[in-house]
Amino acid sequence: MKKLRIVSWAVFLIFYLVTLSSAHTPLMACFDNGDGTITCNGGFSDGSAATGVVMRIVDGQEKILMEGSMDEDSEYTFEKPPGTFTVIFDAGPGHVVKEKSSNISE
Repeated sequence: MKKLRIVSWAVFLIFYLVTLSSAHTPLMACFDNGDGTITCNGGFSDGSAATGVVMRIVDGQEKILMEGSMDEDSEYTFEKPPGTFTVIFDAGPGHVVKEKSSNISE
């Protein structure tokens, strides 16, 4: 019985470590196209695509200015709003990346 318990814990530990190693971190980079639009590229650290990930553009008061999603190439292009704004890549809890407009360059 004790041997079975040790084997069960060992299997659980291996499963837990495999699950942790397959975790992925969201990544996003945005750049100003110089034509009044901004393009953001997204993905995950494990190499998976970000197709369909929700994208939001919010103002300084967190009011949503625009909302869309990453396309099949894991890109999202939008018209640059006036003033300061933040781009939010929202792939769910624990998978959110924010980029302030002041950090987006041509």
